[in-house]
Amino acid sequence: MHHLQPLNAKHHGNGTPLHHKQGALYWEPEALYTLCYFMHCPQMEWENPNVEPSKVNLQVERPFLVLPPLMEWIRVAVAHAGHRRSFSMDSDDVRQAARLLLPGVDCEPRQLRADDCFFASRKLDAVAIEAKFKQDLGFRMLNCGRTDLVKQAVSLLGPDGINTMSEQGMTPLMYACVRGDEAMVQMLLDAGADLNVEVVSTPHKYPSVHPETRHWTALTFAVLHGHIPVVQLLLDAGAKVEGSVEHGEENYSETPLQLAAAVGNFELVSLLLERGADPLIGTMYRNGISTSPQGDMNSFSQAAAHGHRNVFRKLLAQPEKEKSDILSLEEILAEGTDLAETAPPPLCATRNSKAKLRALKEAMYHSAEHGYVDVTIDIRSIGVPWTLHTWLESLRIAFQQHRRPLIQCLLKEFKTIQEEEYTEELVTQGLPLMFEILKASKNEVISQQLCVIFTHCYGPYPIPKLTEIKRKQTSRLDPHFLNNKEMSDVTFLVEGRPFYAHRVLLFTASPRFKALLSSKPTNDSTCIEIGYVKYPIFQLVMQYLYYGGPESLLIKNNEIMELLSAAKFFQLEALQRHCEIICAKGINTDNCVDIYNHAKPELHLLQTDTSLSLPGHTLECFQRKHLPSMT
Repeated sequence: MHHLQPLNAKHHGNGTPLHHKQGALYWEPEALYTLCYFMHCPQMEWENPNVEPSKVNLQVERPFLVLPPLMEWIRVAVAHAGHRRSFSMDSDDVRQAARLLLPGVDCEPRQLRADDCFFASRKLDAVAIEAKFKQDLGFRMLNCGRTDLVKQAVSLLGPDGINTMSEQGMTPLMYACVRGDEAMVQMLLDAGADLNVEVVSTPHKYPSVHPETRHWTALTFAVLHGHIPVVQLLLDAGAKVEGSVEHGEENYSETPLQLAAAVGNFELVSLLLERGADPLIGTMYRNGISTSPQGDMNSFSQAAAHGHRNVFRKLLAQPEKEKSDILSLEEILAEGTDLAETAPPPLCATRNSKAKLRALKEAMYHSAEHGYVDVTIDIRSIGVPWTLHTWLESLRIAFQQHRRPLIQCLLKEFKTIQEEEYTEELVTQGLPLMFEILKASKNEVISQQLCVIFTHCYGPYPIPKLTEIKRKQTSRLDPHFLNNKEMSDVTFLVEGRPFYAHRVLLFTASPRFKALLSSKPTNDSTCIEIGYVKYPIFQLVMQYLYYGGPESLLIKNNEIMELLSAAKFFQLEALQRHCEIICAKGINTDNCVDIYNHAKPELHLLQTDTSLSLPGHTLECFQRKHLPSMT
């Protein structure tokens, strides 16, 4: 069956290859029967249960949406077998493929169990395969849960007896802990099973060992599957509470407490802490690459990253352990003092508090990254300093969740961030976020806090001045022709009053005027009605066009905002910039709110200028009760 030979999978993991060298994967008979069933049974009724059952028809090609082709089945089944590092594909691999490929099909998750040794019959001699089948039978007898078969099963396992390892590097005790079979665990312990034996890390001898389970112990598997009675039983029997971690050594696998904190099992976390588990132990990576800034993921980080607030508080309440007085070179350099000058008792306390502070900073980062802002606030409340990134992420989540009191609390905390934390992120991410909050907020306190932050960020520097835009050369008429009825060829009707103009001038003034004039034929005497601009403002616009610039304009203070809107509407950029410059020069505590409200929807340059000027007048504005009208 060479057409069923899969492609070898290749994967680059974090320092440990996830796929060993292997030849062909073998298909167990049950897998082939299951595959034939799914490929030959009608599937249309699974997509639509209302259709009539289809008749059996032979077809050369099947539509992919109804029945996937054979190679898709092989590809997905091989992926599942490769994930568990097996040499053969069983019926469960095919069922998992059907769950992904066929609509409406589901099956239970695969249980962790000893693999069949079907593949071994193809590559071993008779004596070796006989021993392999006996070992396989022994694991099957122990996995069935019959405690009265332990003695007979142990005799079949081989020279290592009760501590024999399967192809997955697991002992019978580990499989019993996975199932949560308390009676079987007790029987295996009574039979002499090793509590602290680890999953091996030698892929050549045990090729089906999954990299993520290496160095795990029976206690680790029991904690992972949440079997509290089994965990209690193992701890009472003398299992190491930290799993495979030895004192003073680097840890390359998760501790039971890390796994319990990650899943949020409060009862298990409490039990492990009572038995002396250390929440500060983290996981290192063999290639030196880690997803966390501090290089490990301790129990604090696991609980914070998954939002388990009660578990995190339980870890936080755990008394600190006394550490050894022996310093590492890194700690000596970090202390910056001679070893002989350091007293042991204060040093222990200092080292513990420093390690805990690093762990809590790491946990604070993960809680902010995953959106658990309540956990972040809990960590901050015990004195852990903010970083700019964690503060911004917390503020973003609070704004998305519309939590006004939390936003006020976070804005108040901005002043506690050290200036060395200020990075480009404050400009590219922080300021746009805070201006968005200011735009959406109707809360007086939040607006005041934001203005104080803007003032602090901008500093005492002068505001950049706006410059005039040089107007492009267009057609120009003598001012004598302004609103001259006798010589005009187009009439505008503004507030019921006629205004006479000339097409030759307006047609090239702006795209908006060109569109207005194009909608009316030249010989049409109908007036063009302008209903959104007052007559004096329209007269100023026309005066600007006929005079060729703003020099002759006499603009009153109460007309500048309306003229700005008219210039924006008629797409006269030079006039618009001239109005913006006048507004920017005249900003004070009396008009800054009105100018900001006018500029906020569309005039970005003026809005920026106003926003920078606004914080300087903030406190006085609040005393006058102006600022609430901004939003």
